[in-house]
Amino acid sequence: MNNFLAGLLRLRRGPWELVASALIALGVVMLMQPFVLALYSWSFLVTLTGTVMFVIVSHFPE
Repeated sequence: MNNFLAGLLRLRRGPWELVASALIALGVVMLMQPFVLALYSWSFLVTLTGTVMFVIVSHFPE
């Protein structure tokens, strides 16, 4: 866990790609659930944020 936080603070690709991938997965789950309309409403924005974040983070150093 400490290594993960250190990677986030030093702007390393691995930890930030993990965060971006988690956002994308969260957005897809929010899109597919049939119970809460508010989650469905925000799902596109969460997925888009994760996708843009992944594109930007892919340029970070290893």
